[in-house]
Amino acid sequence: MPTRREPTARQLRLATELRKLREAAGLTARQAAAMLGVSNVQISQIESGLSGVSEQRLRRLAAHYACTDEEFIDALVAMATDRTRGWWEEYRAMLPTPFLDLAELEYHAAFLWEAQFLYIPGPLQTMDYARAVFAYRVPELPEAELETRVRHRMQRKSIFEGANPTPYEAVIHEAALRIMVSDRSTARAQLGHLLERSGSEHVRIRVLPFDVEGFAGAASAMTYAGGSVPRLDTVVRDGPHGATFIDAEAQLNAYRTLFRRVEAVALAPDRSRDLIQRVTKEL
Repeated sequence: MPTRREPTARQLRLATELRKLREAAGLTARQAAAMLGVSNVQISQIESGLSGVSEQRLRRLAAHYACTDEEFIDALVAMATDRTRGWWEEYRAMLPTPFLDLAELEYHAAFLWEAQFLYIPGPLQTMDYARAVFAYRVPELPEAELETRVRHRMQRKSIFEGANPTPYEAVIHEAALRIMVSDRSTARAQLGHLLERSGSEHVRIRVLPFDVEGFAGAASAMTYAGGSVPRLDTVVRDGPHGATFIDAEAQLNAYRTLFRRVEAVALAPDRSRDLIQRVTKEL
């Protein structure tokens, strides 16, 4: 297979999981290469995401690594043989790579959980809201790139469309409802869009009100993307220098617990709708 110049986050995840399996088996890259009948350079390239791996070779590696989790192996094979060129590919070389990686992650996710406290989650943003968020960046973005980012964010809404929309659950703090990133008209339209989305069968929106007790998790903002098996779940967290993709099992367990804690103190969906409507009237 040809060598890749810039593997995607999904390709890197496959590479990481193969390396973890080898290390758990107590084998060196040289030993794995000998078992497969290839050079250790090829194993290194596979484990760094610079080269793909065929289904046959992946299953041989899994057997050599004594991995007996057939569901997990099948999930890795699906990742290795996927040739999807999604809508996000049109933005390659136009936007930072994490934008594309996030869109690809959302596309393949079995489910999505969001916890946001200061902003409306990206897939739920209106065009004007998203434009205001990107326009606040320092240094300012060139107009063409700003509009490209807005267009990309709007296309992320494709997870809600089609015959099999992605199950989506968001917990949003009341602060995010009330912070006006632009003008009142934009704020009202954004809240109206939330109400519209919350009426969808596959979307559940819950609001965390200001007066809730027992909540100290404002630093727990996250996007939690469910994999085809739990071992392939991923957490994405925004930072000052871009998005961070987290896949270590201990951290995944921690973020699952954090999300459930946030969810537990949020209002039920019906009461959340009532609060969104009340905030809208107060604008």
